[in-house]
Amino acid sequence: MALNFHQLHIFHTVAEKGSFSYAAQALHMTQPAVTMQVQSLEDYFGTKLFVRSTKRVELTEAGRTLLPFASRSIELMRETDIRMSKFTHMLEGRLHLGASLTVGEYVLPRLLGPFGQEYPNISVSMKVINTKQILEEVLSHQLTFGLVEAEVDHHPDVHTEAVLNDELKLIVPRSHPLAERERIRMEELAKYPFILREQGSGTRKVMEEELARAGCDVSALNIVMELGSTGAVKSAVEAGLGISIVSQSSVKHEAALGVLRVKNVEGVSFARSFRAIYLNSTLLPISAVTFMTFLRERDLSQWL
Repeated sequence: MALNFHQLHIFHTVAEKGSFSYAAQALHMTQPAVTMQVQSLEDYFGTKLFVRSTKRVELTEAGRTLLPFASRSIELMRETDIRMSKFTHMLEGRLHLGASLTVGEYVLPRLLGPFGQEYPNISVSMKVINTKQILEEVLSHQLTFGLVEAEVDHHPDVHTEAVLNDELKLIVPRSHPLAERERIRMEELAKYPFILREQGSGTRKVMEEELARAGCDVSALNIVMELGSTGAVKSAVEAGLGISIVSQSSVKHEAALGVLRVKNVEGVSFARSFRAIYLNSTLLPISAVTFMTFLRERDLSQWL
């Protein structure tokens, strides 16, 4: 019997989870199958790798010795996929991902066309929900990976990496008193009705964190409504119901038509990164790795 990467990955996941059943859930395998693969690895080395108890499994000395090598093998496999993804133009498969609302509604649709031209044999299925929901679905194994618009709260089971840059901007209707102003101070925001995205939105989280960093409490704003999508926020602002802060990627069309004015606010920068998130125990399919490589390495400004 030869040592294989699949067994090392299973061993690493069991060690990370401290449980055969939790590892089986993370790997989408049955518990007997996980147990069998670990036993095969123990047979290969001729030693026990885990001490099994009713509540938790613990690494033996041999298991503790093997663990860093298994970790390195997983990182090497991930790096191999990343490096090779740029050559896989004849790749076939299905790309299934979750995208938070701004990413899924305004950014990715402009990029999936060019990606599809370069990788015509990869079909795409995208679920568009907010950042909080994507994190929950990744943790519950309903989604393999997602692209979100805010830094997610640290979770020991979740890996995050930046793949795209973005910036939030103040938007006002064209008839608004601020529409023709070149300089807008932060304290002026509280003078006008303000429209927010819903709780759990990545856009809202980035806005609140940056305003707080600059000494502005969001509760000081004259919040007149909270809406569940960027499209609804834009429509409300266009109708003169208030002002808001949204991704500049989402208002290119309205800005070009002149129905919304896009403004900077002095003293604050709402720069952010769109991030890929997935479980540490997950080895992403090559279609997902290829898509993230495409986002990181292409000049996307020609499409966005």
